[in-house]
Amino acid sequence: MPWMPELFSAPALERVVEQRRRDKLAAVPYFAGLMSGETDALVRSFAGEPELHHPVRGRVKGAHAFEAFVAQTNEWLAERNASVEDVDLVLTEGRSVEEAILRLDGEDGRIELPTAIVADREPDGRLDELRVYFSTWPLTGCHAVRPPLLQPDPEAREADVVGEYQRALAAGDVDAVVATFEEGGYAREPAGGRYVHRGAEGLRAFYELLFSNGGGIPLEHCTSTDDGQACALEYNVVWWGRTELPPEAGVGVYVRGDGGKLAAARIYDDSDPPLGGHG
Repeated sequence: MPWMPELFSAPALERVVEQRRRDKLAAVPYFAGLMSGETDALVRSFAGEPELHHPVRGRVKGAHAFEAFVAQTNEWLAERNASVEDVDLVLTEGRSVEEAILRLDGEDGRIELPTAIVADREPDGRLDELRVYFSTWPLTGCHAVRPPLLQPDPEAREADVVGEYQRALAAGDVDAVVATFEEGGYAREPAGGRYVHRGAEGLRAFYELLFSNGGGIPLEHCTSTDDGQACALEYNVVWWGRTELPPEAGVGVYVRGDGGKLAAARIYDDSDPPLGGHG
């Protein structure tokens, strides 16, 4: 939820609150702000000139470029008859990671587009920059491999079960990965929709496929945002089993369940796995 609510008009803010059935908002969600019609409030939510990184539009920097991006995005959302489902929010002092699902008209009916929005903030709540993540697979049936947005940070390390999951993922250890999930836990691929794998059997089949290229998937860790309930990891994919890849940007959100293991792992990237036919 990147946008500062005090910058919006009362009618616009009331519409957002009513849509979400809340008494008030600490911040305005990403898509609600874009669709509010109040571009000036979005621009003023940034500490300096607006800067946003988008999977399709690339780097959007400066007020004029950002205003054009907002107008084009609204036109696209209207053409696709878009609706938005809020999923989750990871919030720390200097960063937030918002998850949503866009539902859009496609050629063969409605499609889902899972989207994550990372917002870096100043102490006063204003934005430094936004990084938007989604896979183009649901839109085009193809991957638009995305170059890195961030450099690896050796200090970005994940605690407890999230760290255990990352080590097992890098090692290609199916048993260890499945053991990090709670009963009924699930992993969702970037394409969303039918690409959800739940329970021990579903998870085992999924990770056996992921590791079928001769090994695990070690990631370059770039930022770690952890509020105790969930941890969001921005990363670069650099290897997939035996295949070295050009670094590709992504973010994963790992939600802890009541038992201390993972209730969910939701992935947002556009990597083209060397496996064939996979979203």
